[in-house]
Amino acid sequence: MREAEVEAYFREQVKRRLGGLALKFVSPGMNGVPDRLVLLPGGRVIFVELKAPRKELRKLQEHVCGKIRALGFTVLKIDTKEGVDAFITEVQNGGI
Repeated sequence: MREAEVEAYFREQVKRRLGGLALKFVSPGMNGVPDRLVLLPGGRVIFVELKAPRKELRKLQEHVCGKIRALGFTVLKIDTKEGVDAFITEVQNGGI
C-alpha cells in the first residue's frame, strides 16, 4: 500500500466519521512539518504525519514533530488503514 492510499482514506474517514477536516499542511520555509492539520468539532487540532506501512519519520520530521509536541499539540504518525481506524475510534471515545 502506498502513502497516497493511506492519506486518501484518512481524509475521507476524518470527514465522514468525525465531521472534521484533514487539511494538507504546508509551511513554506520550514521543512519536516506533518502532512495533515486535522480540525475537529469543538476546536480540537491534531497534527498527523501519514506514511506508507512500516516507513519511519525522517530525522527532520522527528525534530519538527517534537517541537510541535513541546508546544502542547498532539502529533501522530499513521501508516496503515487500520491505524486510521484506530485513530478515528480513539477520537470518538475522547482519548485524543
